[in-house]
Amino acid sequence: MPSNSPNAVRARKLLLALIFVTLCVVAVFTYYENRPWKVPEEAKRRPNPIQASTSALAAGRSIYMDKCTQCHGQTGKGDGPDAASYYPSPTSLVDAKHMSSVTDGEIFYQISQGRKPMPGFKKKLSEEQRWQLVLYVRSLAPIPPSSR
Repeated sequence: MPSNSPNAVRARKLLLALIFVTLCVVAVFTYYENRPWKVPEEAKRRPNPIQASTSALAAGRSIYMDKCTQCHGQTGKGDGPDAASYYPSPTSLVDAKHMSSVTDGEIFYQISQGRKPMPGFKKKLSEEQRWQLVLYVRSLAPIPPSSR
């Protein structure tokens, strides 16, 4: 079949249209996967009912080591062994600027609800365990100099 036949031209147009549609779908998917968290105001204002203590931090650390290190890494840098396989990449929990910009309620909401690729833990961990995890996650980021 000659390359300028009507069928060849239609096939090329169809292929170009398919490539264009695929690129559009990828762009939309990338946008929605990398958008900022939308945490309800009520959740943001929710205070942690668990007081920081050695036992609460130890419990939070145990949960973190079991449920979070594969992605967030042992020290919270977002460099766990599975981190490279996810987009968006896991958040660095040692980023003092970022961690000081979110409330305990926001962290609790994010742990509870999850968002692809991060699973939600509302049904996997008790409310107390999720708040203990918030305490431990908070302990990973250095305190910014302006907060001392």
